[in-house]
Amino acid sequence: MKTDIIKNTLDQIPEPKPDAKRITALVRKSGKVTGYQLSDQSIVSKQQAVSMAKQGDIAGVGIAHRKDNEYLKAIPDNTENNNLSNLPTITN
Repeated sequence: MKTDIIKNTLDQIPEPKPDAKRITALVRKSGKVTGYQLSDQSIVSKQQAVSMAKQGDIAGVGIAHRKDNEYLKAIPDNTENNNLSNLPTITN
């Protein structure tokens, strides 16, 4: 119910590929998220991550937008610890 309402805020929920990576940390610069560290330890920009997610290369996220900017949001699953805002931060 609440999960369905939150899912409705996502523009797209891509189907992840079997070998899709997961986001393991946020990359921040001056407090703003600038990218993500993935489960293979690679670091990608926010824009790269959105493209990868659309292609099914990142699991557990959906695409949302604010004005003209697309960004990733965790797909609601009633578990707080895998929400992007709860992930560790790497400063850049």
